Amino acid sequence: MQKTPQKPRVVILGAGFGGLTAARALVNDAHVTLVDRHNFQTFLPLLYQVSTAGLAADHVAHPIRGALRKTGIQFRMGSPISVDHKNRTIKLDSSEVLEFDYLVVALGSATADFGVPGVTEHALGMKSVNEALTIRAEVLRRFEDLCRFEDDTIFSISVVGGGPTGVEMAGAFAELVRGPLKHDQAHAAAHIKINLIEAGPRILPMFSEKLSAHGKKDLEKLGVTVHLNTAVQAIKPRKIEIKDGSTIASEVTIWAAGVQGEPAGALLNLPLVNTRIDVDQTLQVKHYPHIFAIGDIAGLVGENGRMLPMVAPVAMQQARHVAKQIKRLTAGQELKPFKYIDKGSMATIGRHKAIVEVKKLRLVGIPAWYAWLWLHLFYLLGGRNKIGTMADWTWNYLTFDRGNRHIMDSL
Repeated sequence: MQKTPQKPRVVILGAGFGGLTAARALVNDAHVTLVDRHNFQTFLPLLYQVSTAGLAADHVAHPIRGALRKTGIQFRMGSPISVDHKNRTIKLDSSEVLEFDYLVVALGSATADFGVPGVTEHALGMKSVNEALTIRAEVLRRFEDLCRFEDDTIFSISVVGGGPTGVEMAGAFAELVRGPLKHDQAHAAAHIKINLIEAGPRILPMFSEKLSAHGKKDLEKLGVTVHLNTAVQAIKPRKIEIKDGSTIASEVTIWAAGVQGEPAGALLNLPLVNTRIDVDQTLQVKHYPHIFAIGDIAGLVGENGRMLPMVAPVAMQQARHVAKQIKRLTAGQELKPFKYIDKGSMATIGRHKAIVEVKKLRLVGIPAWYAWLWLHLFYLLGGRNKIGTMADWTWNYLTFDRGNRHIMDSL
């Protein structure tokens, strides 16, 4: 009689798109422990809507234990502080030590400043609910200042980075100003200027040139000033210094220019390439066959010779692949290389304004906008969050208002 292989112990670090997907995929084949420093997962693609008063903060956060209910998966809130590779144990900042047969590192990413002085001190990032609420509060506090002084003072908001996050944020701020803030106090809203600053020759470089140009045109229709070929030299209080010697006035600067591997990954004593963990095509960490890395923190080079993009589809595909790899290892089978299937890109600029590119299929305008809405709603965790988000979106759409205009970063 053939003996059934014992289920391996798998510890997964990070409960983002990659970590949570991997945990669910392994639920029947391993004893899984999921570790995250928060007890909730943040739906990062909609975080910018919290910062622009389009969504309530709790609509983009879902309790991890709720997502794991009735699965048998264990959850520990904490951060890794060291790994004993010889004994295959990992120590958390709670002092708990977890044993594992396989370790999956899915710690995600952090804001990258690319060595630009002043980013940490004078710019706001966009990687957490707290940062999103801080951005919202800073913008609305400046708006209240304008309401007190009915003169010609200009308040400038600058978003640095012309990728999807930067474009979506700039467009959302423009709609906030043109709609709710204008209705609240027209004179103050008329004196708010929004800049989108991009170092390259065009925004949304992952799209075709035609769609990129369409996105730029849509932003400009909303009143956003788009600065192309504008490389930032330094971020200073109330201004941005450009490498050509010019400056751009900026009361609130939002840094959406890029991300890097989560620095906590360096604590694991694993090989790094730039800021990401160096992995083989099987997603095993080089020289550590019992450890896998997935998502933003995994430095896997794609067919084009570049590292795979730090986006949710990559993390989720890698998560499912690693779950299969661990099953193969348990069964004594040969591992297979990971191949990323690019299902396209999408970005929304504003009401009825979006672009979608899936291979040769390109959509703009209302069809693209609805496709963006429904896809994000589909991947949003939790029925309560889906209903709440639909309610907020419907209210915003029908009334041209945004009910989440609260300054909530202080007592």
